Amino acid sequence: MKVIYADNGATTRLSDKALAAMAPYFQQVFGNPSSLHSAGQKAAEALVTARESVAKSLNADPKEITFTSGGSEADNQAIRTAAALGKRKCKTHIISTSIEHHAVLHTLKKLEKEGFSVTLLPVEPETGLVTAEQVRAAITDETCLVSVMLANNEIGTIEPVKEIAAVCREKGVLVHTDAVQAVGHIPVDVKDLGVDFLALSGHKFHGPKGVGALYTRRGIPLQSLIEGGAQERNKRAGTENLPAIVGMAAALEECLSSLDETAKAVSAVRDRLIAGLRTIPHCVLNGHETLRLPGNVNFCFEGIEGESLLLLLDDRGVEASSGSACTSGSLDPSHVLLAIGRPHEIAHGSLRLTIDETVTADDADYIVSQVAEVVTYLRGISPVWRDLVKGKTKFITE
Repeated sequence: MKVIYADNGATTRLSDKALAAMAPYFQQVFGNPSSLHSAGQKAAEALVTARESVAKSLNADPKEITFTSGGSEADNQAIRTAAALGKRKCKTHIISTSIEHHAVLHTLKKLEKEGFSVTLLPVEPETGLVTAEQVRAAITDETCLVSVMLANNEIGTIEPVKEIAAVCREKGVLVHTDAVQAVGHIPVDVKDLGVDFLALSGHKFHGPKGVGALYTRRGIPLQSLIEGGAQERNKRAGTENLPAIVGMAAALEECLSSLDETAKAVSAVRDRLIAGLRTIPHCVLNGHETLRLPGNVNFCFEGIEGESLLLLLDDRGVEASSGSACTSGSLDPSHVLLAIGRPHEIAHGSLRLTIDETVTADDADYIVSQVAEVVTYLRGISPVWRDLVKGKTKFITE
């Protein structure tokens, strides 16, 4: 049976180039970068090179890059830093959106318990877009931070962060963006975006798991979350995970070397998937039609339950998800789908397909055929679907 991996939004396969780059740093160049002897200095040189590489990929200065354990830590550190700086100036208001990743939302909830006020902006129904004008209207004299993700992890919508950052600069407010799903898939230039903080994670673009980075604009005193040693310029204690850092830098370089070509090819397969899935009755596309990540496809199917859809697709060799990998064990419907206006009964029947360059047009056709068969089967045994067909309840989708 053919197996098609279509869950790259959760994690990606480590690239051969990244694996090869990492190999020497497990046994050959194994020194601690903080050590003064030769083994340590060789490791320190590799750390410098990797930092320069990641910085170049984002159009940043190497001193603006802090290595972390992943996107969640980077998001936490950025938000915590902005909150601490704001509090010193008696500014304790933070603006974000209702569709952020839980690394952002849960951090904001914790800050609310510490006396901060949080405004979560609603997004446009169906597309999930938030506008710069919404941000402008929400900013007050007490606002210290605006946090808006660059691309949504579930529905793939690309947000107008550049325009939002311009408003924040006018108002003297710091801006953070969770770019975990975006980096390595669409162009990301921190200077062009105008953001103060940007978070990324290596395993989303064929790098290793357990490593990420935080861009912090020069001049902003980054607050440490982990105390101990003097690593990362005293901003993140703990011996650096050098093999993973080197692997992430190599993977990012590789992605950017063919970014436009890859994005074009993946987008074509994505559009083929969307067109095919739309032929299934009573389904709806989630997220913006065109302002969308190249590899993201997200649908809801009325009258079925998403978990059953995933398990049966897995039996047929299609590996997908129903939303964020961080909440895939939850029985609650996606907060993102609810935020874009999907009712609970439809949000429960969601399917997220996140593809990379290895998924072909033929693979897309196979996925569509299998989804169609499984949806038909599940509807055939669903009492909810029977009520819809008999007119006891009304269809919400067309």
